Amino acid sequence: MTDQSPNQHTDDVVLQNLDSGLHQTDSPVAVQSAIPSIDRRTLLQLLVAGFSYFFAGGNDGSLGSVTPYILRTYGVGTQYVAIIYTSTFLGWVLAAVTNSYVAQYLELGSILTLGAIIQLVAQLPRCWIPPFPLFIVTFFVQAWGMGYQDAHANAFAASLAGAHRLLGFIHAMYALGALVSPFVVTTIASRVDEGKWQLCYLFLVGVGVVNVLSVPLAFRDTLRFRVQRNRPEQDEARDGEARSRSQAATRDLINTLKSPPVYLLSLFYFTFMGVAITAGGWVVEYLIAARNGTLPSVGYVTSGMWGGIFLGRLLLAEPTHKLGERRMVFSYCVAILALQLVFWLVPNLISGAVAISFLGVFIGPMFATGMSIASRLFPDHIRPTALGIVFVLAQAGGALFPAITGVIASKAGVKVLQPMLLGLIIAMGIAWALVPRVKKRDE
Repeated sequence: MTDQSPNQHTDDVVLQNLDSGLHQTDSPVAVQSAIPSIDRRTLLQLLVAGFSYFFAGGNDGSLGSVTPYILRTYGVGTQYVAIIYTSTFLGWVLAAVTNSYVAQYLELGSILTLGAIIQLVAQLPRCWIPPFPLFIVTFFVQAWGMGYQDAHANAFAASLAGAHRLLGFIHAMYALGALVSPFVVTTIASRVDEGKWQLCYLFLVGVGVVNVLSVPLAFRDTLRFRVQRNRPEQDEARDGEARSRSQAATRDLINTLKSPPVYLLSLFYFTFMGVAITAGGWVVEYLIAARNGTLPSVGYVTSGMWGGIFLGRLLLAEPTHKLGERRMVFSYCVAILALQLVFWLVPNLISGAVAISFLGVFIGPMFATGMSIASRLFPDHIRPTALGIVFVLAQAGGALFPAITGVIASKAGVKVLQPMLLGLIIAMGIAWALVPRVKKRDE
């Protein structure tokens, strides 16, 4: 249950949306329904939350396809790609540190809108070839806004009945964005005049504009500053209220940092994101350098991986929930390991592309499954803050391992990708074994 004291906790923002979001009924038909009925407003909010994940996926999915252009345009080596991932990580750090404080002053709609605006601002400078330092900064700003929007959209979906299905949906939308983005950016970059590949970012600017317009429309009922109950009118009392909000935010952050499950779940996501982002970010350059692929054709391979992730999140969410989340994730780890060995040991461009696509299928349901676990693992009052920390530590893996791969590849060649992925997959399975067990959600 949420804390009903005057110092409301962060997750109240999400739960306030649920008062009229679900049709509650005692009829046997409703109780036995596989998918809880959702009213139109909540359905619209869920679709918009999914679209925000589509935008995030479009941003992340584009990097692997444009990396060869970045290296050649700026005349930098693979080690400089590490700076991009580091900048992204620092943006997530800023979001995680400030999330609980922002949530003390803004309600859900305002937080999501703020995150959407920040992300759009990050995309605009990329449409021309900015100086390399500014180009790096855009990744910091993008991750900062994404940290606000993704964490709270995830907490919103996790609080609804049928959360494992709804989380599967919004995270499938992330994969859909990452699937579509390489096709679009590769097509634009390869067909425009030489030196104008950066126009491919107009696609992400357009998606970002839709994101900025749709969020305040869907969440207009919480598009406001957060007002505490029984707020005094006197200036002195208002000063006390501000201190109280800051203390509440600090208390939530400290309590979250003291929770061991935060770090155990984060360890899993740390390695998981290491696998997904390292594979997605370097597979194109690997196929060019190690398998003699050509840039326009292998630029679409990243879409194959993200297409697999999209299908996995749509098709495997329910079987994963029904057959047991812990058991199924271990099974997926074994399948991913086998496919990675095929990708490594069979020196064929087509077999590599097929293996990486099926690898994506089994990676697909794992992120939403972990979020479903988190919805039962963390108390309501610290859940958004905990998810923010989990996200930032996950992004640490998504930034660290691709960066390490780039640094090593600058000396030993991009073939280092294969042993790096193998080790990360094994570590991911071990990390999942450490995640605390939780009771199955009764829905």
